[in-house]
Amino acid sequence: MNSSAVVVHTLISRAIRLVLAMATGVLLARTLQPEGRGVYAVIATAAGAAIVVGHLSVEKSQIALWSDRSRHQALTTNGLFLGLSLGFVSALGALALASASGSPGGFALWALAMAVVPLGAAAINLDGILMLQSRMGFVNRTTLLSALSQCLPILFLAAIDRVTITSVIICWAISTALPFARDLRGLRPMSFRWDRRLVRRQLSLSGKYHVGWVALHFLVSIDVLLLNTLDSPAAVGIYTVAVTVSTLARVPGETITQVILPRQAAGDVADAGHVTARALRINILISSASVGVIAGASPWLIPVVYGQSFAPSVAPLLALAPGTIALMLVRPLEQYLVRVERPTRMCAISVSALALNLLLNLAMIPHWGALGAALASTVAYVLMGAMEASRFLKSTGLAVRELIPGTADVRLLLRPLAARMRRGVAVP
Repeated sequence: MNSSAVVVHTLISRAIRLVLAMATGVLLARTLQPEGRGVYAVIATAAGAAIVVGHLSVEKSQIALWSDRSRHQALTTNGLFLGLSLGFVSALGALALASASGSPGGFALWALAMAVVPLGAAAINLDGILMLQSRMGFVNRTTLLSALSQCLPILFLAAIDRVTITSVIICWAISTALPFARDLRGLRPMSFRWDRRLVRRQLSLSGKYHVGWVALHFLVSIDVLLLNTLDSPAAVGIYTVAVTVSTLARVPGETITQVILPRQAAGDVADAGHVTARALRINILISSASVGVIAGASPWLIPVVYGQSFAPSVAPLLALAPGTIALMLVRPLEQYLVRVERPTRMCAISVSALALNLLLNLAMIPHWGALGAALASTVAYVLMGAMEASRFLKSTGLAVRELIPGTADVRLLLRPLAARMRRGVAVP
């Protein structure tokens, strides 16, 4: 399958997944209302953070070491066991923190969510291996099955009026565990013997990037936890609807980011730089267009779809719009820089953006609630995108104009559409 076909299939897969996620979100919003949705969001966000902390950025070492084909099997096995063991430790720590802080939802719900953290951490590592093998079709199918395993049960529960926070967390846990089971099957036959020497090298390499990766994750999720602490679960519910809708605009850019990973991880570094620059230009065009459409439709879209109680989500969504575009540039830049940059420099960028986000959130949330969180996130996202773009240009020696979309990029995007239109009007 050529690159264009992979992009199309991945885009369709992500779009379907997002539609399913949106449908799930709408059901939760209308049944749980802002406060209940907020409690669910706090638990799911905390469990997601535990997964990120626990997987120790092992996929970064997989990217860095993948060019040596003799290591492929060992990297796969190590990814499995490191994900499970480190995820278990992370889950215990997160559960202890939740118990000590009296987080909403009760111990049983938190324990259930944390039980699948090791599986989620291992799945990240195994997904990374599958993408490095260019098996995007398998990854896409797993993504869809995961989304369906959450959406369909909640749809059934809504039909019989049995949606509760507990049932929603159970569905979330199933959808988080399913990719792990699928990845194990997809990577058979798998050796179950550790390569201890390679483990030490991976941990040494990944550990250098992990602080930055954790900072990046908290950069896009800490506002949910701060809103819960400084405002209320209802404010979290309002804010997460804005984030969910803005995520629609990220699908095309994230698709391109996944598809170009093999070309960034292997082969010539100079070629990887040009591939990254081209992807950034396309991302800017696509993200700007999709963000503009969603932002323009949001004043009527959100109240109609989610209900009038979520109308306050419009203002945070509009405030997030510039940051959403900037965020789409971060991942492809990071995938390239992991090959050529010193980990300390990459970590410094992520930590600086997170520190700014924390300070702005602490200052803005008490005054403006969800809108303050959105403004703080946008400022931090734009700063991080600018810093990583600067490092990329310095590393590659490319000029700034190489990141600015031109007419050739526009034609590249419009060519498939024009071809489809010509086929549509062709006379048999």
